[in-house]
Amino acid sequence: MVVQGYDLLLRYRLHIVGETSLAINHCLVALPGTRLADVRRVMSHPQELQGVGAVCSRRAAELYGLDVLEEGVQDVKDNITRFIVLSRDPLLTHETDPRQFKTSVVFSLRQGPGQLFRALSVFALRDIDMTKIESRPLRTNPIMVVKGDGEGPLGEVGGAGQRFNYLFYVDFVGTLADVRCQNALRHLQEFAPFLRVLGTYPMDTELGFTSSDDPLSNGSASLAAAT
Repeated sequence: MVVQGYDLLLRYRLHIVGETSLAINHCLVALPGTRLADVRRVMSHPQELQGVGAVCSRRAAELYGLDVLEEGVQDVKDNITRFIVLSRDPLLTHETDPRQFKTSVVFSLRQGPGQLFRALSVFALRDIDMTKIESRPLRTNPIMVVKGDGEGPLGEVGGAGQRFNYLFYVDFVGTLADVRCQNALRHLQEFAPFLRVLGTYPMDTELGFTSSDDPLSNGSASLAAAT
């Protein structure tokens, strides 16, 4: 996921209601008439586009009237980016819905050995498939000071230093209508001083969707980049 996207999810009271994965194919583009041999620098800021080339998608080149000098210039040829759909209202699900759903949550943990193991075990104990975990420094209190007697470096007896406090973002298969998922989150609250459900949404089963049409277009929702 684009890591800034995780931070923004906590800033606004929005709900994830969908996801899609797109194959990323970057093109080197420039103003009409520019030759590849003429390009000396590649910039991405719009203000610089008048004199140099840019890296973007073929669709962006079409929208802004630019020539594609070379296609597929990304380092990772099978690069796929996950996008999520955000809405002011959560998506309501029920057990009879035949689609496969995913739920995203974010939580913090107290300091101590085995805390993350205990938190993740609430899903394993109930045979709930966890599809992703991501950690991000806690923005409001990112640094934890570890004090000792000052006779050794951090990690040794008597050491002192700083460590990060983290938030953990987890995706798992299931919905809040599933009793197993309800019990797992209740169990997780025993270890997590902070827990928030980010949303329940249908799983994207077409990995690498490349159509120029937006399959998740909705007047009340917006897209955010993730991986």
